[in-house]
Amino acid sequence: FFKKRKGKQTPPSTFFHIISSMASNIIILMMIMVLRVVEGAAERAFFVFGDSLVDTGNNNYLATSARADSPPYGIDYPTHRPTGRFSNGLNIPDIISEKLGIEPTLPYLSPELQGEKLLVGANFASAGVGVLNDTGIQFVNIIRIGQQLEYFAEYQKRVGALIGSEKAKQLVKEGLVLITLGGNDFVNNYYLVPFSVRSRQYMLPDYVSYVISEYKNVLQKLYSLGARRVIVTGTGPLGCVPAELAQRSRDGSCADDLQQAAVLFNPQLVEMLNGLNSEIGSHVFVAANTNQMHLDFITDPQAFGFVTSKVACCGQGPYNGMGLCTPLSNLCSNRDEYAFWDPFHPTEKANRIIVEQILTGTTDYMHPMNLSTIMVMDSKA
Repeated sequence: FFKKRKGKQTPPSTFFHIISSMASNIIILMMIMVLRVVEGAAERAFFVFGDSLVDTGNNNYLATSARADSPPYGIDYPTHRPTGRFSNGLNIPDIISEKLGIEPTLPYLSPELQGEKLLVGANFASAGVGVLNDTGIQFVNIIRIGQQLEYFAEYQKRVGALIGSEKAKQLVKEGLVLITLGGNDFVNNYYLVPFSVRSRQYMLPDYVSYVISEYKNVLQKLYSLGARRVIVTGTGPLGCVPAELAQRSRDGSCADDLQQAAVLFNPQLVEMLNGLNSEIGSHVFVAANTNQMHLDFITDPQAFGFVTSKVACCGQGPYNGMGLCTPLSNLCSNRDEYAFWDPFHPTEKANRIIVEQILTGTTDYMHPMNLSTIMVMDSKA
């Protein structure tokens, strides 16, 4: 290690000074890289599609029963008021925006989504929707995924009128997209009632294949509308949510039929995304293994600081899993001790655990790469 010069060796103290300087320079370079990534994120639009797990309030503007606009929803939101989010506080898109240092995206139907705020992106998600058009018909008036995509096309025209069509196309191309669908196609369709229309029409494996094929069409349409970085979440462990434990479990164990649906659906979703990426020739679609993310804190809640992953914080009946979360519901005093906020949806704390895996998780959670890797790669492009 010590360099000879004129028959003498460089003193160890000098050598360690050189190493120290090199380490300092490396740290400075890393800080510059992180700053550049954050700067890039600040200019990057964020678009959200899907269901109640990611809806930030679109359903507030609709005549529908799929709403979260009354207390105690939003009890831990900065305003401590309900916002239409199915959470005690922030949901997954909010936390992703927070981590990337960008403004939270507004619901597309919000009258506040005007002018410069359009450049931040938009949230098109609507509670109750699924991949299939007949999913969520019991909620009557929701923004089905086809309509969400039509709104996305409309959004681009609005942005084009603001900054020009070419810049609008670039904004979308460089934007980040999150889409969360699939769970309702099982919970609120196939297994909604015994002998449902879909369960009489399809055996479960065939139904899963059908939903996957329809989801592929959705993602191809999203790609045709300009999306080039799309995080696609799988379903969570459907049979383990408090609502299903209350209806289907005698001993607190997860409901086998819904678990089987998740076991079949999630690997096929990844396979379909891999196929799409191969056809395109680029890693446009990134799979988020939200099933495993949920299972981590469901199977070992204490490891994450939860007291329970079976009982919802807000609800009634067994496991607080019956009906909706209302002002008359049982309400826990410390939401951070609960993995589930209401019979179906995680608490803000659980959402933060999920987002952390989206950001930095290994390939067990994010395939083929996590969001931090995407941000670094795109900052160099």
